[in-house]
Amino acid sequence: MANEKILLVEDDFALAMGTEYTLKTENYEVVKASNLAEAKALLHPDIDLVLLDVMLPDGNGYDFCRYIREHDNYVPVIFLTAVSDEVNLVQGLELGADDYIAKPYRVKELLTRIAVILRRQKYNSDTKEKKEETEADIIFGHTRLDNRLYKIYQKERNVDCTPSEFRLLKELVTHADQVLTRKQLIERLWDVDEAFVDDNTLSVYIKRLRDKLEEDAVYIQTVRGIGYTFSLGNSTNK
Repeated sequence: MANEKILLVEDDFALAMGTEYTLKTENYEVVKASNLAEAKALLHPDIDLVLLDVMLPDGNGYDFCRYIREHDNYVPVIFLTAVSDEVNLVQGLELGADDYIAKPYRVKELLTRIAVILRRQKYNSDTKEKKEETEADIIFGHTRLDNRLYKIYQKERNVDCTPSEFRLLKELVTHADQVLTRKQLIERLWDVDEAFVDDNTLSVYIKRLRDKLEEDAVYIQTVRGIGYTFSLGNSTNK
């Protein structure tokens, strides 16, 4: 099996060299870009994960993340930034990022997050292949979940969604009229050692799903102080 290939987008030469060395000691293959133009040129289908600096000479990491997702590429993205606050966290997640780590970061923490995300990505890919031929679409209201393509459709219009958003919605739908605690959702959909997945992160994903489901968002109900439920019988309140 080939080593996973990581695209490192970082304009700080010393930091890029140090990070590259660390990744290579863990047997990752690394390609480096110091700006958006180089990053776009190096973004090939064989890239398994992107480590992306937010501030770049010819733009910012958010622009590149948006570019990746607009081209239907769901390669995992981890933002690297010197700024760590809720606004940046939300912005990165809303663009489809998988994680967010503040600089200066601890080597062990960075490697752990990379390993967790790659493991999850492989699990999702394997699970998707196994279920492609056996799972039927899930339909509620004007929404259809295509289990073969991991896509969401609203009135047969493709809704842009990340794999994490699809998994979250599917988890809620397949446990309709059951209350799922916030802890249960985090543990079922993300590995518990991913520090960035907390109550705030889950709330961001729920909000994004509700926005994308439009009128069908009424099915996702908040159970205050506990978690969420997908309520088939409730069609009047968010």
